[in-house]
Amino acid sequence: MAGDTTTIARPYAEAAFEVAKADGNMDAWADGLVLLGAIVADPRVAEQIDNPNATAQQLIELIFGVAGEGLTEHQQNLVRLLAANKRLIVLPDVARLFAQMKTIYDGLRHIEVTSAFPVSDAEREELAQRLKAHFGADVDLSVADDPSLIGGIKVRAGDIVIDGSVRGKLERLSNDLQF
Repeated sequence: MAGDTTTIARPYAEAAFEVAKADGNMDAWADGLVLLGAIVADPRVAEQIDNPNATAQQLIELIFGVAGEGLTEHQQNLVRLLAANKRLIVLPDVARLFAQMKTIYDGLRHIEVTSAFPVSDAEREELAQRLKAHFGADVDLSVADDPSLIGGIKVRAGDIVIDGSVRGKLERLSNDLQF
């Protein structure tokens, strides 16, 4: 389902990003979307969103009531639009995608590296420099160990995945050989 909600959320996040960029209030949008995502993720609010008897107006009033004065007029319009289209549940994804776009816009890429073995500080620094050159932006690198990769690393930067792990190569070989 996460992939489905991401697909649905993407155009809303892109539109919000363009409005935020035009208005010059990127941080206010980011904060507002995080707030909206947290409100919608609350189990009590999610229950109301899933309630077929709740009208769009009731859901809007509920969200605005919880958010208080924390939303701009444009953010309120986004909530109204999502409520009218029965898409409020994608707000956490909208916030996440917006944050990713903002990070790239600010000239920073968040990159997740998974390695089969622990990565030393020197290797981490070299990896950061190579990824900076590859992506053409400063990188915020997070590194995790996963022995199930057998060897190599897996790099994830948003929608881009570079799988240089032994496990990934074996899986591709298996698919090629149709096992």
